[in-house]
Amino acid sequence: MVQSRTHNCNELRLGNAGEKVTIVGWYENMRKVSRNLGFVILRDFYGTTQVVVETEEMMEIIDSVNKESTISVTGTVRERSNKNMELPTGEIEVVPEKIEILGKCIYNALPFEINKSKEADENFRLKYRYLDLRNPDMKKNIVMRSKIVAELRQRMNALNFMEISTPILTCSSPEGARDYLVPARNHPGKFYALPQAPQQFKQILMASGFDRYFQIAPCFRDEDARADRSPGEFYQLDMEMAFASQEDVFSVVEEVLPPVFEKYGIYKTASKAPFVRIPYLEAMDKYGSDKPDLRIDLVLSDATQVMEGCGFGPFEGQTVKAVVVDGFTATRKQIDAICAEVEVQTAKKAYWFRLDENGELVGGISKFLQDRKDAVIEALGLTKGCFVGLTAGKKLEAQKTAGVLRKLLGAADEKHMKKDCYEFCWIVDFPMYEIGEESGALEFCHNPFSMPQGGMEALSTMEPLDILAYQYDLVCNGVELSSGAVRNHDPEIMIKAFELVGLGEEDVKAKFPAMYNAFCYGAPPHAGIAPGVDRMIMLICGEESIREIIPFPMNKNAMDIMMGAPGTVEDKQLAELHIAVTANEDK
Repeated sequence: MVQSRTHNCNELRLGNAGEKVTIVGWYENMRKVSRNLGFVILRDFYGTTQVVVETEEMMEIIDSVNKESTISVTGTVRERSNKNMELPTGEIEVVPEKIEILGKCIYNALPFEINKSKEADENFRLKYRYLDLRNPDMKKNIVMRSKIVAELRQRMNALNFMEISTPILTCSSPEGARDYLVPARNHPGKFYALPQAPQQFKQILMASGFDRYFQIAPCFRDEDARADRSPGEFYQLDMEMAFASQEDVFSVVEEVLPPVFEKYGIYKTASKAPFVRIPYLEAMDKYGSDKPDLRIDLVLSDATQVMEGCGFGPFEGQTVKAVVVDGFTATRKQIDAICAEVEVQTAKKAYWFRLDENGELVGGISKFLQDRKDAVIEALGLTKGCFVGLTAGKKLEAQKTAGVLRKLLGAADEKHMKKDCYEFCWIVDFPMYEIGEESGALEFCHNPFSMPQGGMEALSTMEPLDILAYQYDLVCNGVELSSGAVRNHDPEIMIKAFELVGLGEEDVKAKFPAMYNAFCYGAPPHAGIAPGVDRMIMLICGEESIREIIPFPMNKNAMDIMMGAPGTVEDKQLAELHIAVTANEDK
């Protein structure tokens, strides 16, 4: 080791007995037996070592400081009489002849117990993140993050991708989320924007003659937090390939990601190439989601026709989707809890009934189905003991609600969910356009820079809602890791694609001047994708919240409560930026 220590706190073994050593770290705990006997646990980045205090002089030094102070211990290694074989250093202890205080913790009480910090209130953990990160479990996640990022870089380099850093200060661009804006001091009234993604830059790189680009790219989006989404900033394995097709992108991702998941993941098996490919419309109809968890073997059935006219009000005139679970033995209380959770997640109700062992329809809405029992059994392929969950509404609404129900039922029944693996799939053939829920107008469904299937002919002759795009999502265990696409590199096709959503040539030139002009000088066909690094690491580590694998995340309200961001600034700074604050939310 270097400087102040001869060994770290995970290094000493029985073979070191008799050696004089110096170790340093945080004073984690002490089991005090008497005024001249105590067992101190010293912890550093690497692990722990037991220090045995056997003199009043040494005890006075330890008693003079609080837990989590940093200390240096110089002493002799000896064999422990009471070994702890669960610890790497559990066969030895250090008997000190010198203890030096390096950094005092001035507080008698900590905000939470270090080794149980994950049980503390999240805002407390984020406020005292430097203490939270001392927890070995948290440290392990951050170490894992470093290893995974290094491995991703190594694998991309091995496939001849070149790492290129793109700008952080750029212009505002309609990427689908709110921008973070940065006022330009030398250009009053104008703003930079932090990039939501390096989308335009990486496409311009392809037009610039670079063949294979990647970076571990920081992205900035002013959007609300979720369990799998951190507000503010996130990182993605951004990549783009010139003269490439959808198949080329799939081939790279299928070669790079599964070995990383298998090497570092809590599960040791991952899908092998080629991943399952599911068209978007099929995914919605079969799984009720465009990010299906394929570890669950349940699929949706259409029950609209067989339920028509049954007399149950919520089904009348609606699409009805069913999830059939054979041998589902949940209690009424468990079923009610699942239905309640569906309503919490979707604001829509779920319904149910069973086919019991006597071949009778029982429970839930079964009383409405008695006159069509045989038709229901045949339409849904029921056997004795089957449970049927049902949802209703407009087609997409019924599908999405059934997708949530499918996921909850799969998680509740071990027979229908294979948990110990990573199941990847591609969702392909997304619609190019959709009707916006808020605007009621035609909008891009996925990515405005995507190439429509059929090119100019499709844009000119087909109904916009029938046009498919070369767009794809990468999904793992029900989590969307990435969106990608074959890009629209032809200026004429690009203009036509935007015309359908009401934007003319001048609008395109104004919104995307650099990329549009670059494509006018001869651009190669190109395609790319950008798997989310944070989400990948969350899955690999088996964490439920993405904040567990980010060193310094914001809280759910997009606040860094450790640093106090966002915060106020001095009037002088605002004046330099030609900005005046006209409203104060605290008033």
